Amino acid sequence: MTTKSLLKNPANKVINIAPAANMSYIMPGVTTEMLQKYDVSGPRYTSYPTADRFVEAFTEESYKLALEQRRVAGAALPLSIYVHIPFCESLCFFCACNKIVTKHHERSVEYLRYLSREIDLHVEHLGTGQTISQLHLGGGSPTFFSDDELFELMTMLKRNFVFAPNGEYSIEVDPRTVNEARLQHLSELGFNRLSFGVQDFDPEVQKAVHRIQPAEQVFSLVEAARRLKFESVNVDLIYGLPMQTPESFTRTLAQVVELRPNRIALYGYAHLPERFKPQRRISEYELPAAQDKITMLSNALSAFMNAGYVYVGMDHFALPDDDLAIAKRQGRLHRNFQGYSTQPDCDLISLGVSAIGRVGSTYSQNAKTIEEYYDYLNQGRFPVVRGLALSLDDLVRRAVIMAIMCQGALQYESIELAYMIDFKSYFAKELELLKEQEATGMVELDDTGLQVTDTGWFFVRAVAMLFDRYLQTDRNRARFSKII
Repeated sequence: MTTKSLLKNPANKVINIAPAANMSYIMPGVTTEMLQKYDVSGPRYTSYPTADRFVEAFTEESYKLALEQRRVAGAALPLSIYVHIPFCESLCFFCACNKIVTKHHERSVEYLRYLSREIDLHVEHLGTGQTISQLHLGGGSPTFFSDDELFELMTMLKRNFVFAPNGEYSIEVDPRTVNEARLQHLSELGFNRLSFGVQDFDPEVQKAVHRIQPAEQVFSLVEAARRLKFESVNVDLIYGLPMQTPESFTRTLAQVVELRPNRIALYGYAHLPERFKPQRRISEYELPAAQDKITMLSNALSAFMNAGYVYVGMDHFALPDDDLAIAKRQGRLHRNFQGYSTQPDCDLISLGVSAIGRVGSTYSQNAKTIEEYYDYLNQGRFPVVRGLALSLDDLVRRAVIMAIMCQGALQYESIELAYMIDFKSYFAKELELLKEQEATGMVELDDTGLQVTDTGWFFVRAVAMLFDRYLQTDRNRARFSKII
């Protein structure tokens, strides 16, 4: 079936999407009952401890000390850099990101000037010539920047850092803001990975969330990206949006399979209007019922697995020859604030308003408002307003949680040797709790370690949560997204 025919007749099925009741055919052990049981809230573990544990006692001085320690130690591992570009031309009602909605593009000129100041501060403390192996531009909509502004930003970064030849250099793309010429410009700047925000192809859903973008537009851009030899194209989807039904989302799944991106990120919509003002424009009466959300998820899992995708974990799928799928097979997955990565565990320098970084055994976050962000930089100061210096217990639990989230396995001896603890004594309570998950086929335990099963991999956050000391005493989990 061609792309053109699929778009003319979106009800056509290009795959056999198994109903939720037949999930066991594709994913042994995963049942509708399990999907219902683990339809609970929990962290995504892009860090541990999670960002809600950051404190204001961690200041600019704390961050400067962490940078100096890296410089003195002569860290051999390359850096990862994240740049947050907050601007969007229009508001998406589902959005929970830190963004500024404006049609005044002159604002990006000023923002770029302040990014330059923040880069200069980092170079002052780290020195020039630090190697970076990963760059990600997120937002907001990074493609709000003009071609000239993106060129200026990349020039600033290349002037101060050395880009590793085999690195991952990615940018989030709003399909409504680019054409093939702009994609070619991104390629010429050095970007080798694209992430398109699709969310849903259904026109009624797009109208309900105020994000109209015809499917033909996305198909055309992905085809252009392939012609331009981008190494990987990702598509973001969301289930649980207003006006979605299992039937309408099945049509979107069929179109995504026909589109065949290298990677797919499938997120469950978390309706938290008390925290995110744009979501107040969404009527709760238009949201799908919990059972319909579970059906959408199970259908999506079946659709992508039937189409040959590898379930990487945590809502991420990749084609078998994609670097992410290969890293999973080889036990080389890593995780940072941008999600799963193939790059070695490394320090993350984050630039821009609200950006979160990691240096050594610390986390830091920049000011959340652009006015405060500018004010700090006008004073010649890092715009760090909170963060965390990890305790020994934090470091131990981070190592355990990341091993579970990335490798789906844990050898007790490796933790014991690294942190000089007796694992079974230190985590006696957690090991008891794991026995219930072992009984349901989520994990396999023995005297040397634990292994997350194929079934458990679909609920890996539930396994990791058992080792989260902060979550064990936290009764307010509703601020987190659902774990499936």
